[in-house]
Amino acid sequence: MQAGLRAALEQELRAAVRETRAIGGGDINQALRVALADGRTLFVKTHPRPLPGMFACEARGLRWLAETRALRIPEVIAVRDEAPAFLALELITPAARGPHHDEQLGRGLAALHRAGAPHFGLEHDNYIATLPQHNTGAAGHDWPRFYGERRIEPQLARAVDAGRMSGGARAGFARLLSRLPELCGPAEPAARLHGDLWGGNAMADERGEPVLIDPAVYGGHREIDLAMMQLFGGFGAGCFAAYDEAHPRAAGHEDRVPLYQLYPLLVHVNLFGGGYVAGVERILHRYA
Repeated sequence: MQAGLRAALEQELRAAVRETRAIGGGDINQALRVALADGRTLFVKTHPRPLPGMFACEARGLRWLAETRALRIPEVIAVRDEAPAFLALELITPAARGPHHDEQLGRGLAALHRAGAPHFGLEHDNYIATLPQHNTGAAGHDWPRFYGERRIEPQLARAVDAGRMSGGARAGFARLLSRLPELCGPAEPAARLHGDLWGGNAMADERGEPVLIDPAVYGGHREIDLAMMQLFGGFGAGCFAAYDEAHPRAAGHEDRVPLYQLYPLLVHVNLFGGGYVAGVERILHRYA
């Protein structure tokens, strides 16, 4: 560990660092297991050149989810965005899923969504992975408009500007965006979303119970989280059954799954390149 990071940790945590060890924790940040002289052992993320406000946004998102008490969320211990930047969380030891894990996750996610949000979006912008996620603006009470203006259009513009998608894609997207009021489903209040709920951001703790990590939170349509869970797999049928028992999805939700997978697919186009373009084009062909 660099001396500057050690000193910053000791200042913020008010304890000497006794031992550090690199552990798995994602592709964006360095992850450390940090043992302190006062007996605490923490999970610490750090990055030599973090995006502005990146760790503070994640800390706010974790606390926003945790206040619902719907599912276990790692406790935020300390956060620092100026160099050397880090986010210190309680250390959760992953383990095998328990026999009721899927049902607990489905019911917990339903409770999280039911906790709601004041409007679509959030009072501040944040990030999804390393990409800006725009949450503010005038569309906070109009879900189809918010989904189009604050989710689809920024990612599309980034992809076209970077040459990852052709400018001709804009015509198909224009048709899709014009149809969002009819495609987005029945009006619902804003749900409290994790926002980046793929299989790698859900784990089982030492009791085998579900934990959510690495959020990209905002108030949105609850089918966003559920559609992303189906995009890359990793969630059992029992999870969705338990969710629908606790908080049934509106009629026609099966037909909206690709629509709500469009946003994470565009994010993947911008993060990882053209391998995801075909998936975007299939969705455009379906709806536009």
